[in-house]
Amino acid sequence: MAAAPAPLSIRAYRLSDWPRLCQIHDRARLDELQRSASVDAFRNLARTAHSEGLFDGRLDVAEVDGVVRGFVAFQRASLNWLYVDPDSYRQGVGRALLRHALAHSGPVVSTQALLGNDPAIALYRSEGFVEIERRQGRLAGCDEFVAVGLILELRR
Repeated sequence: MAAAPAPLSIRAYRLSDWPRLCQIHDRARLDELQRSASVDAFRNLARTAHSEGLFDGRLDVAEVDGVVRGFVAFQRASLNWLYVDPDSYRQGVGRALLRHALAHSGPVVSTQALLGNDPAIALYRSEGFVEIERRQGRLAGCDEFVAVGLILELRR
């Protein structure tokens, strides 16, 4: 008989989480860019966190067995960051973080995903987000790369 999965908990970010957030973001961002723009557009979290607003709203982390497995940054009307450790993909971490953020957000929430990032887009759609716009433009912090971004919105 298989052991029950370890419980997941979500808590506020602590400064001591920073090295782990960098590991998670940097590995997951490469996955995201492989599916969309180009891995050549990669910029690590240490370089992009402040300029791209990681700390502008609420920042929470998901833990399993005392290890941070993902994080979410959001404000009342926007989901700005959602990253999961690739070793924890398809284990409910991203969905738990998304639902947590939505529970603490307003009645209308928007987010963005790069065209080609099918796992993220499927997650958002499965939770009720709909595509409201597609924008082609330069990647934030990496102007030499053009990508298509999907603007997704959830109205409750």
